[in-house]
Amino acid sequence: MSRDFYKENNIYTLKKDNKNFINFCPDRGGLITEWVCESESILYFDKTRFLDKKKSIRGGIPVLFPICGSLNLSNSIFGKDFELMPQHGFARDLKWLFEINSQSNSLNLFLVNNKTTKKYYPFEFEVEMHLMLGINNLSFEIIIQNKSNKYMPVNFGLHPYFNISNFHNISFLDYPLVCQNQKNNNLEKVEELLKNLDQGIDLLMYSSGESSFRDYGLNREIKVTHSFPFDLCVIWSDPTRNMVCLEPWTSPRNSLKEGFRRIEIPPNSYQKLFMSINIEKFY
Repeated sequence: MSRDFYKENNIYTLKKDNKNFINFCPDRGGLITEWVCESESILYFDKTRFLDKKKSIRGGIPVLFPICGSLNLSNSIFGKDFELMPQHGFARDLKWLFEINSQSNSLNLFLVNNKTTKKYYPFEFEVEMHLMLGINNLSFEIIIQNKSNKYMPVNFGLHPYFNISNFHNISFLDYPLVCQNQKNNNLEKVEELLKNLDQGIDLLMYSSGESSFRDYGLNREIKVTHSFPFDLCVIWSDPTRNMVCLEPWTSPRNSLKEGFRRIEIPPNSYQKLFMSINIEKFY
């Protein structure tokens, strides 16, 4: 991408060295748009769709808050005075604040409640994401603060899009026997669904705290570490896009409505979450 593209879209860089850096756009949901690791581009990013602000972004690492997926509702769970929450919440559509620390190769991103969030969500909050950029590693510490005087229900997810060489070169590791097929809500065998990667899949599974796949075309393994309560994993593909999403979630769809695995943060308290992505080359 050209420097003009970065400037025109307020995209900034956190740089470890010439071979290792991330680009991010605070104006578009604090989105990590690019991660270059040892000169290789790790993340898929649809630049054309990014420029069309009427469409949701496809690529990078969008943030899902305060819900993951969508709510199967016609009205807000918070009452008639609130609008229905958009899919994956509002965080990915809002402007975030940020601080770069070049000495520690770290980035802090902040989202604070405002007039827009109050249309959907009757809470005062702050979400802070602390990112550390290492060699072959990108780690996230997420702190969700409830600044209200009542319990705050929340779900959280990250939605990394990974570049791949070809769907037929991908082999997943560390997966359970059964998952939920989010296309029909049925319980199905993970192994059988993964055979349809090149046709488009959307599955949710309970991970062991690690989710990973190998790309035998690019000779690299991508491992996402995401411990409880961040241990759900969604695998999603969207042909003909040459990418695979490996998404840590705290809670399934409709959790804010149904309560299953919904996180309830006490008044004036917080919830911490951790996630890291590691890249390992093999030959």
